[in-house]
Amino acid sequence: MSIRTLAELFMVAAGHQKADLLLYKEDGKYHPVSTTTFVDRVRKLSWALRKAGIEAGDRVALMAGNGPHWPEVDFATLTAGAALVPIYPTLLPEQVAYIVRDSGAKIVFIETREQLEGLLDQAADLPGVELFVLIRGGAGEENVRTFDAFRQEGDDVDGEAFGDRAHAVQPDDLASLVYTSGTTGQPKGVMLSHGNFVSNVLTGADLLPMTEEYYALSFLPLSHVFERMVNYCYFLQGVSIAYAESVQTVAENLGEVRPQVFVSVPRVYEKVLARVYDNVEKEGGLKQRIFDWAVGVGRRALPYRIKGQSPPGLLGVELGLADRLVFSKIKARLGGRFVFAVSGGAPLGQDVAEFFWGAGIEIYEGYGLTETAPVIAVNFPGNARLGSVGRPAPGVDVKIAEDGEILARGPNVMKGYFGNPEATAEVIDGEGWFHTGDIGHIDDDGFLIITDRKKEILVNAYGKNIAPAPIENKLKGSRYIGQAVLIGDRRKFLSALLVPDFDALTAWAGPRGLDPSDFGELLPQPQVVALFQDEVEAINQQTAHYESIQAFRLIPHEFTLEGGELTPTQKVKRRVINEKYGDLIESMYAED
Repeated sequence: MSIRTLAELFMVAAGHQKADLLLYKEDGKYHPVSTTTFVDRVRKLSWALRKAGIEAGDRVALMAGNGPHWPEVDFATLTAGAALVPIYPTLLPEQVAYIVRDSGAKIVFIETREQLEGLLDQAADLPGVELFVLIRGGAGEENVRTFDAFRQEGDDVDGEAFGDRAHAVQPDDLASLVYTSGTTGQPKGVMLSHGNFVSNVLTGADLLPMTEEYYALSFLPLSHVFERMVNYCYFLQGVSIAYAESVQTVAENLGEVRPQVFVSVPRVYEKVLARVYDNVEKEGGLKQRIFDWAVGVGRRALPYRIKGQSPPGLLGVELGLADRLVFSKIKARLGGRFVFAVSGGAPLGQDVAEFFWGAGIEIYEGYGLTETAPVIAVNFPGNARLGSVGRPAPGVDVKIAEDGEILARGPNVMKGYFGNPEATAEVIDGEGWFHTGDIGHIDDDGFLIITDRKKEILVNAYGKNIAPAPIENKLKGSRYIGQAVLIGDRRKFLSALLVPDFDALTAWAGPRGLDPSDFGELLPQPQVVALFQDEVEAINQQTAHYESIQAFRLIPHEFTLEGGELTPTQKVKRRVINEKYGDLIESMYAED
């Protein structure tokens, strides 16, 4: 059947009769959820929502981590004709309350007792919420039901009536209100229709085809539109979805699930690469020389790897040997059945991409925003170019404005910001072009290349425009630098806040007689400062004079979501960092 809505996508997914459509880990092992069980749960939940008064067009909020409960609530809401409001489980109660109140959600599914109690404390500001459903734990409050008890209220589901409501959903109907995490101000509710999502899902399935034999590991938050859309692609094609316990356990879960495919933000790939280099350095000697040789062979073979070809002559022989001696071991860490991965959410460093592609590990970088459901452009097999985010997706038009801003138009562009026509008019012009806020260009072969965020361009004291992202990516290409934030707006020179890769620094410090047990004590040591000075100078050799970094400070802990420095998709909140580390930043300019 042709797919026009996510409700119809569910009907297709219901036809993939699998014993392990979904998998989740509990008590130390993975447990399967069959298609039959999943479909039954969705139907009952959808019916329970209708019995609880949810009508077409209403909103249902979901605050939970990844697991089978997530798509169950999602598809139950969609097939009931309502719209899902996903909420990151890491948000503070007052932030959650704002989203629930602004969206007008009538029912809120929430995962833990702690999260529930935090929201109940805000109940006075949530007059529109009629019911809370607690996914894990017992319920004692009058307006709280447990997940299982609520689903049981749909045991008497009328199959015909369920189907009628699901088929009544139209492509232009609201499917989801996704609140942008943002780096400043209150989040805005992005209105995404069924048609917005489906246009991307069908495109994704065409460009990155998968089969029912595939397993996928899902570990990015489903509250983010990137992971959610990709999961819809999995459901459409009958891929079994295994949910990681957390981002911290991905390495272990890869070995257990042995997936053919997964998607991630660049930070995860950067960490994998850093661990590879750390392990090689610890082994040292001949093994390190073999590794360095193999990496060089992989880089020379890149033009062939990207085209899916085997290099001719001696290079082909060398690559086969490098695969056997080195790259096969890296692939084994991904589970041994790996086919491809996708990167999105932030720029993937060129060095990172080249290493993995050289090793025969295909990572296809894409680009998009919440407002575009999310894909605007993507690399895919047979059409990939490192350093780009691919060609515009079929059906999506892209053009570059006079000031370099990327504009997009197509069936994936949002309906607007919920209850905020002024903000909508600021980003969607009269001709339907969505203004992304990103700066970039399209090369002669049609590949889109992102250079920076329009609002994050630094303008130094001499009026020079400086894009921070390319320089930050170069810094993060150092094995000793985990995170980097460039400073320099309205300043006479650039400076940087650097977060070390603490594992790499620990391995470096030990043989030199330095104690890595306290990073606050370690980082000011002259040897450590000199190490990072050398790394910075190496980057300065690759940039224009006005882009060179004249000062830096080392931060003894990672920037985190919990610390407020990162958004849930691992983007840096520059405003927060400028405020939080203001004194440290000023110290770099004190002498000047």
